[in-house]
Amino acid sequence: MTLEADVYWSFRSPYSYLATRRYVALARDYDLRINQRFVYPLAIREPDFFEQSNPNWFRYVFKDIFRIAQYMDIPLAPPNPDPIVQDIRTRKISEDQPYIYLLTRMGQAASRRGKGLAFADEVSRLIWGGVKDWHTGDHLAGAAQRAGMDFAELKSEAESQAEELDKEIAENQQALEAAGHWGVPTLVFEGEPFFGQDRIDLALWRMEQQGLQKR
Repeated sequence: MTLEADVYWSFRSPYSYLATRRYVALARDYDLRINQRFVYPLAIREPDFFEQSNPNWFRYVFKDIFRIAQYMDIPLAPPNPDPIVQDIRTRKISEDQPYIYLLTRMGQAASRRGKGLAFADEVSRLIWGGVKDWHTGDHLAGAAQRAGMDFAELKSEAESQAEELDKEIAENQQALEAAGHWGVPTLVFEGEPFFGQDRIDLALWRMEQQGLQKR
């Protein structure tokens, strides 16, 4: 019997990127359907969070993500450009955000087609994998194609159905919080949340308890 899990995920989260290969491998190697559920990053939901956080928080995260990437042998570089426009010196989030809304809406449009995880995987490899100016040229079109979709179709849907997609994205965030967490990446299986790339093995153990089988 195919089991199902929900993955809550953000394009701005380096931890989401670092976890994605594992989620893809789970769906490939096990009789498991992963429902990719995109949410807006903390910078959009709580734009003053970074200004109020302890300075060590940002420094630790920066050190930690590169340590994890090195350990897991995953390419990682600061995004260029960052999906969120932010003044790194003051940590203030800009009111003008030209990337994250379109990206997240396209991701949700991909999820409508059952290909959200593949789209997240391909696009995050551009953003966090060291591709300069990932938003220009044919980078995103190539990512969509590799995920089995047409970029122009996704972009058109994201632009013409922005309100409907934002409603779905908000429902994703509400579902994440109802499951008992607020951050990404979080895998939720039968109502139980497993937050972070370091809890994937624990989630696998739980799913195997419930009969998860290899393909």
